[in-house]
Amino acid sequence: MRYYVIIPAHNEAKYIAQTLQSLFLQSCLPDQVVVVNDHSTDETPTIVSQFAHQHQNLKLVNITSDEAHLPGSKVVLAFQKGLATLDQNYDFIVKLDADLILPLNYFEKVITHFESDKTIGMVGGFAYIEKDNKWILENLTDKDHIRGAFKAYRKACFEQIGGLKPAMGWDTVDELLAQYFGWKVVTDASLHVKHLKPTGANYNKSARFKQGEAFYSLGYGFIITTIASVKLALMKRQPLLIFDYIRGFLKAKLNNQPLLVTDDQAKYIRKYRWQKMKNKISR
Repeated sequence: MRYYVIIPAHNEAKYIAQTLQSLFLQSCLPDQVVVVNDHSTDETPTIVSQFAHQHQNLKLVNITSDEAHLPGSKVVLAFQKGLATLDQNYDFIVKLDADLILPLNYFEKVITHFESDKTIGMVGGFAYIEKDNKWILENLTDKDHIRGAFKAYRKACFEQIGGLKPAMGWDTVDELLAQYFGWKVVTDASLHVKHLKPTGANYNKSARFKQGEAFYSLGYGFIITTIASVKLALMKRQPLLIFDYIRGFLKAKLNNQPLLVTDDQAKYIRKYRWQKMKNKISR
């Protein structure tokens, strides 16, 4: 299977060489790789250019967007800039962060999953972080969810969900819409991806309300948002974030913020979330 990789990057000089090295050592190599350098002020573009001299299928795209590092919109807009430089001759497309080390058989196993079932629309592994000189499963992990750091989309699925949404929650709504349209989302626990930088490490303070706004834009409703806020805040070991998330939700509701989904899709998402909670309680 042919696959293309798009890597949005902003000041990733500390990590991006390791990411690119693990990518170009894959047992099944990518056909095209685009690194979208978004307003970096460090050596990120220089490092990528050095790799590009060695790998003809790698290209660097430089863009300048808003310097504010808010979750969602910045990274997706950079991804879309990279996507616009590619042709349509791929079987699946990958959004990859610039601070990862992939196992060398990562995409070989992704391809195996896609080839095993034509209804599989998305595939990904699990993120591990280093703590006390050991690589442990990142505490934000959900066994049914692919982290936004490494998303692989079958082309037909990617097109049917309308690509990626430039908003907080893009890496949740993509999976929910995929399932709405009948695609399967597969996580492979054997694929341990080393995540070199903690999630959200560069987000500015105003980002703390964005999660609640995202819950609103996904059509969760207040009760599901409250439950999701409690769960996420506890996973992050920051209980007071609950109030920020709910405040963000109420702000979005008061401002009548547009949803990322249709009314029918929002109904499906609420039903799906309730069913997941019931399944966990009944175990």
